[in-house]
Amino acid sequence: MSEVDVLTKLAAVLESRKSADPTSSYVASLYNKGTDTILKKLGEEATETVIAGKGGNRDEIIYETADLWFHSLVLLAHNDISPQVILDELDRRFGLSGIEEKENRGNQ
Repeated sequence: MSEVDVLTKLAAVLESRKSADPTSSYVASLYNKGTDTILKKLGEEATETVIAGKGGNRDEIIYETADLWFHSLVLLAHNDISPQVILDELDRRFGLSGIEEKENRGNQ
């Protein structure tokens, strides 16, 4: 299965959880609690990913990065943003230096 297929499949599941019972679905409970709870969880996962990266344990880095990506996708779904929009933005950046891209954002 390709990376895009995994993201598409996961996005569909996350979308379906919007109508799920918050007492029976972790994702539905996050949606029900709102943006601040989702952001708090995303921040926790980002911190755990940093700690794993600092520790250098490959398996921990993979596990924590998967959690970080998952919770990022929850945030996107909560805001009705498809993962494809993010992939399109990353694709748009090909051929731009990071410095040039950052400067362009400051001029918008």
